Amino acid sequence: MTASLPMYDTASTRAANDRLWALIRSAHGSGPEVLDRQTDPHDTWNNPDLLLSQTCGLPYRSGLHERVALVGTPDYGVEGCPPGFYRSVVVIRKTDPRDALAAFEGAVLARNDARSQSGWAAMEGHLSENGHRYSFLGRTLDTGSHAASAQAVAEGRADLAAIDAVTWRLLSRDTEVATDLRVLVSTRPTPGLPLISAKRDETARLFDAVDQAIKALSPPDRARLMLQGVVKIPASAYLAEPLPPR
Repeated sequence: MTASLPMYDTASTRAANDRLWALIRSAHGSGPEVLDRQTDPHDTWNNPDLLLSQTCGLPYRSGLHERVALVGTPDYGVEGCPPGFYRSVVVIRKTDPRDALAAFEGAVLARNDARSQSGWAAMEGHLSENGHRYSFLGRTLDTGSHAASAQAVAEGRADLAAIDAVTWRLLSRDTEVATDLRVLVSTRPTPGLPLISAKRDETARLFDAVDQAIKALSPPDRARLMLQGVVKIPASAYLAEPLPPR
């Protein structure tokens, strides 16, 4: 049996995530003693012995939904979004004089991963939905993480990046890179990063365990993780989002 909470697991949140997992495990009554931080998350999400993990909306709707069960979606209280939803902020250098996304045709987009909802699908969707007749396909710098994408923009190796709003809050709170950047525009709200399990018959118990654990977290840990609660968003809401170009 394995479990992980990889999506917002940073140096500043790791200890609080460990305490959250201990509370989830206690409320559920079983599970590994520690979170797996060694295995590639994509391998963990496809593990038939997965008890609980948090994935991204794009991998979920592009294939994972056929192999795992949706447990619930953490609510991070993202401003302007319904509970459990989030959005991306498109960031550029503070010194960049361009003030509209239309001016970035031909620019280089730093993205964490081509499989990312917030770093890639949300950006391409925003372009299409708002009448921009171009794409960043073929003009990307893949960095491996949102933090690395932000750093690439700050250093001038890319012109802009789409960063999920929760990560942007973490970067703004815990690092210096955000001081060199500014938000150009935000994308529309989409369902947030879902909790999943290969144990389809345990989803109700797992949801209740997560709910109890979040409520039992100390106020400092809840603030550190920015957790408001956990909600149920139907799988259909994830599957209704368009797939980005490849």
